Amino acid sequence: MGAGIYHGLNPGMGWPLAVSAALMEKRRSALWGALAALALGHFLAMLAILLPFSILTTLVEWQSEIRITAGLLVIALGIYLLITRRHPRFLARVPPSRLALWSFLAAMAHGAGLMLVPIYLGICGQSGVDAGHGAAGMLMAGNAGTALLVAIVHTLAMALAGSVLAGLMYFWLGLKFLTKAWFNLDVVWALSLIVVGAIGVATAVI
Repeated sequence: MGAGIYHGLNPGMGWPLAVSAALMEKRRSALWGALAALALGHFLAMLAILLPFSILTTLVEWQSEIRITAGLLVIALGIYLLITRRHPRFLARVPPSRLALWSFLAAMAHGAGLMLVPIYLGICGQSGVDAGHGAAGMLMAGNAGTALLVAIVHTLAMALAGSVLAGLMYFWLGLKFLTKAWFNLDVVWALSLIVVGAIGVATAVI
């Protein structure tokens, strides 16, 4: 939930686009429709990352190695985003009418789903589990359900936080406030990836 709120507050996840859609179309329903599309794209991006890892966690005997590798991937992405500060150019080519697609691609490009992997693997960590086929099947089913639950809770928190900001901008503060008080979380975002990855590695090793 905390990661979801953090993603929702980050303008890079798209809530300014919802404000823009409502202002251009001059109707409130456009705001909520755009926010719903952004949430859908974000949710699909979370599942696209988490579901493959739910299958990997059936390899109980390799769970520590998988968690360490996932943590190192998140750290590497955070370092990359610190060095490369430009936003992916392909995001600018996605038309405004395809907000769900834009949200999906933005979440994937910024590592939003990857950020959840160490958290998710920590939730699903197992010890002393029989690695036989029957136990592996039960574990896979349980972890797939957990992956779905994590994606749902995360997306709901993200959508709520983004909706609060978008609503404030559209109904009360206005576009002038948005242009003057714009904030950029790129560096904070990259550092948070490194921190989450480091925590994931540390909890797998300890």
